[in-house]
Amino acid sequence: MRSQKVSFLACRVFKEADIKHQLVQMETDELSAGDTLIKVDYSSINYKDALAASGRGAILKSFPLNAGIDLAGTVVESSNQKFSVGEDVLVNGCGLGESFDGGLAQYARVDSRFVMKQPEHYSGRESMIIGTAGFTAALAIHRMEVNGQTPDKGPIVVTGASGGVGSFAINLLSKKGYDTIAITSQQSMHDYLKDLGATEVKTLSEMELSDKPMAKGLYGGLIDNIGGETLSKLMANIDLWGNIACIGLAQSPTLNATVIPLILRGVSLLGVSSTNCPMELRKKLWNQFGKESPLPDFEKILSKEIALKEVSPYFDELIDNKHRGRLLVNCQ
Repeated sequence: MRSQKVSFLACRVFKEADIKHQLVQMETDELSAGDTLIKVDYSSINYKDALAASGRGAILKSFPLNAGIDLAGTVVESSNQKFSVGEDVLVNGCGLGESFDGGLAQYARVDSRFVMKQPEHYSGRESMIIGTAGFTAALAIHRMEVNGQTPDKGPIVVTGASGGVGSFAINLLSKKGYDTIAITSQQSMHDYLKDLGATEVKTLSEMELSDKPMAKGLYGGLIDNIGGETLSKLMANIDLWGNIACIGLAQSPTLNATVIPLILRGVSLLGVSSTNCPMELRKKLWNQFGKESPLPDFEKILSKEIALKEVSPYFDELIDNKHRGRLLVNCQ
């Protein structure tokens, strides 16, 4: 289906090491294959987008490709009768910006299997403030609660707390009645995290983590964005039948730990993969905001809204931890 031909702006990633990414003009007939053409209103910059566009991570499966693992916009055309022209939709993960052209562009062509109708309780702009970061936090909390996590088990530790996933995790957990301990290395983020609902804000050194394979059970659970030694040590402090949602590897992909907390305390280590989350569960989580799950504090979590033509410097800045919360991209 390639009946539409429109010229538009896109952030395109190239394989050549000296190019990395460029803002280019392209036409809709140059986009990846798909049965649904979407005019993109908003996207966002996630950590994975920053790795891809900066060349600092092997994210893309082919080149060249438009970056952006999130988009919200309106249907221009679709051969799937489930979608009408002008209908508000969103796409999150599912290979967007990794295996086929992504959302950091004014148009995207997508397989309709991955397209969702915009939930009714919030706008397309707000859905991109949530983006993959907020969705990942919601998925982590869902996995923990399905596995028996409750507020009375004790506080939830959130590492990498000032980033997108961490910010949403703190905010959503607090709205659901959990005490939370936000871990950040930046003193400037303490007030921000408290405002999101963190019960306590600490540095890693203030946690006084032990090298023992099983230390005192102090915490009900953990949402971990950084991996490495920090995850290994925090495992030892999770109390009886607590859950650990493993999301990121900002510190290291290596996990040097023992199984002792898992077999003596019933602690569960849960992997969280937002990219390939089943569509049924994906739709459920996106549609539960404002219903079964509280709406997040969108404007508190939003760090900055920028135009598509302004994205270039923000990729390295995000990786270098110069922004809190979410970077929203206005593609209109």
